[in-house]
Amino acid sequence: MNNILVPLGTSPDSQETLKYAVDFAADFGAKVFIMDVYQVTAGVGSLGNVEQKVEATSRENIKGMVAAMDTKGVDVKIAAYNGDIIDGLKEIKKALEIDLIIIAPRSNDINEELYLGHTSGRIIKQTNIPTLVVPKGTSYQPVKSILTAFKSGILKRSKVLHPLIEIMNKHNADVNLLLVKTPGYTEDDLQINTALLDVSRNLTISDNPTTYHGVLEHFQNKHPDMLCVFRRKRGFFKKLWEKSTVPKSEFFATIPVLVLSVKKD
Repeated sequence: MNNILVPLGTSPDSQETLKYAVDFAADFGAKVFIMDVYQVTAGVGSLGNVEQKVEATSRENIKGMVAAMDTKGVDVKIAAYNGDIIDGLKEIKKALEIDLIIIAPRSNDINEELYLGHTSGRIIKQTNIPTLVVPKGTSYQPVKSILTAFKSGILKRSKVLHPLIEIMNKHNADVNLLLVKTPGYTEDDLQINTALLDVSRNLTISDNPTTYHGVLEHFQNKHPDMLCVFRRKRGFFKKLWEKSTVPKSEFFATIPVLVLSVKKD
């Protein structure tokens, strides 16, 4: 894991998310790129340099935020983009070979009923980049136990597991696999990819209405430090294919959630 991207919004919790990312990067020997997104449509004449002014102001604010924290020797850089955040993520991923995005559950949305706000929800829904969702107030700690929940054991690309394997190996973490049989499952769903079984042979099979209900049922027994789920059309964040936001009534986690994508880039 070499390059970590942190999209910053105007949320007062942005500095907490950045600190977690820096501590995470220091542990893994990675670089941190702070994604600064703004949307400016400049006109002609006197407005021609508006974009440059906005970028310069934002960059100075971020530099001040970085200067106020202990970066622990981590190389922290700014990646600016004028336009939509999803377009920016795709461009920056290609240019910088991003391995992981670290975000907070909510970005600029102050609706306390939401687990994922509009921006964080779109990042989970519309990109294929592995994403670590870190709750507000979470300090970086070694991960000793990971609960990996899924409703289908089919993985067409074993490399989607690389972030999970890196975290597991870094801290010698125990990984517990939870296969949740939801209504409409097929026999193919029960065939677990060998790469996933290589991560852990500690497998539990559960019958539940949704993967999230399966997680709730087994969460207390496993006491995980991290939850790992998969991004797919009928996967853990299925509701995201209908809308960007996710209410806490549908999903809520007090621990970091690693979202891996089984979709092709």
